[in-house]
Amino acid sequence: MSSPLKKLAGQTAVYGMSSIIGRLLNYLLVPLYTRLFAPEVYGVVTELYAYVTFLLILLTYGMETGFFRFAQDKNIFDRVYTSILSSLAVTSTAFMVLLLIFLKPLAGVMEYEAHPEYILWMGLIVSLDAFISIPFAKLRLQNKAWKFAIIKLVNIGVNIGLNLYFLILCPRLAINNPDSVLLSIYSPNIGVGYVFIANLAANLLTFLMLLPDILNVRFSFDKKLLKKILIYSMPLLIAGFAGMINETLDRVLLKHMVPDAMNPMEQLGIYVANYKLAILMTLFIQMFRYAAEPFFFSNKNESNAKELYAKATKYFIICGLMIFLGVMFYIDIVKYFIDVDYHEGLKVVPILLLANLFLGIFFNFSIWYKLNDMTKYGAYLAVFGALITIILNVILIPKYGYMGSAWATLICYFAMALLSFYWGQKYYKVPYKLLNAGFYFVLAIILYVSSIYLRPESQTMVYILNTCLLLVFTIVFVVKERAWELIRKK
Repeated sequence: MSSPLKKLAGQTAVYGMSSIIGRLLNYLLVPLYTRLFAPEVYGVVTELYAYVTFLLILLTYGMETGFFRFAQDKNIFDRVYTSILSSLAVTSTAFMVLLLIFLKPLAGVMEYEAHPEYILWMGLIVSLDAFISIPFAKLRLQNKAWKFAIIKLVNIGVNIGLNLYFLILCPRLAINNPDSVLLSIYSPNIGVGYVFIANLAANLLTFLMLLPDILNVRFSFDKKLLKKILIYSMPLLIAGFAGMINETLDRVLLKHMVPDAMNPMEQLGIYVANYKLAILMTLFIQMFRYAAEPFFFSNKNESNAKELYAKATKYFIICGLMIFLGVMFYIDIVKYFIDVDYHEGLKVVPILLLANLFLGIFFNFSIWYKLNDMTKYGAYLAVFGALITIILNVILIPKYGYMGSAWATLICYFAMALLSFYWGQKYYKVPYKLLNAGFYFVLAIILYVSSIYLRPESQTMVYILNTCLLLVFTIVFVVKERAWELIRKK
């Protein structure tokens, strides 16, 4: 593996450490929520967080990628950073002012008249998230992966700690020791609202930890430069917004399109809980993206840049397929991260794992329009995917419930990856080895199907068989790639 790829792998590992450890710790909240809250109550949390993802895209409006694109020039780094930060500060503040003005009517429209505070708390969470996205991007660009990781872990640790405090400790103290001073900031009437309060408190602490990075630059607002960045970034807002439709619209539509006889909120809770079982694939994609975007921009002028991008994509696909096999081969263990009441939805897990893998492949294939300042194509691709998502969910949800949403997600991301590859080869031809990738996909599916049809009665033998099948994939990969490298050297 070449030196740039080793650096990418190292950065990915550090981001992965924070993401995996943090998310796995945070993931412990899923079994907590599924045991404390009925599916329809847990559905409230998942619905509001679905709206947050849309709002985060709106309030960052592509500026993170714009920062990576323009901050490569060290001579204008401070101007780029402070101009973008100032812009985000203004828009986030304006958003909160509007939210406060229209809070009550908005709560009525969203059917949260009894708890408008949920919407207010979520607004504060997303405003802070949008603003601190650029200080985090600065750490990534400056290769301060460890600092990035530590701050992220502190955020998650505080969030988990406050969830445990408000949802576990305080209710028990209220019964066994009602005079405890620890109950002075607790109200049992808030209930599920403490999920949002814990997140907000963690974000406030993260903002304070990033404050030195926010202030430790020479302030220089450049209106002309900001306009240039906005022109580059605004298509990414459309792309990001449409992308969030692809990722989260199913959760919104399930509530409104599942027939009442099928209990929509219960379906939503089961679907989202099982979506969480694809966490390793989601984490892998997230940690790769943290490292890859700065990597792609910093190597764009290298003579072997396209070969590097092709190799990075190849290794990404292979690692993604190993995660798919690992989760599905040991699903009998993984499934206990959620309560048994949610296990009826396990059938969506392999579909969602593959869907998220294709999302990651789409990210790799789509670097061409970012490098060539052709971000309008990012908007076209995302809108194309959003149309597929909307059409398929509208058709499939009323008949198949959350299974329809899962298949819609897989078809959407596969189609987006295919179209991005086609356009990319026209405007920025990268020598991707699709036949090689196809070989590994076919091998992974054959091994997965074999594990189903060869499944022994003994659970111990199931694990032994699946471990052997996973080793087969690994051995084939190692032998095949080494043989190919030897052939190339000759």
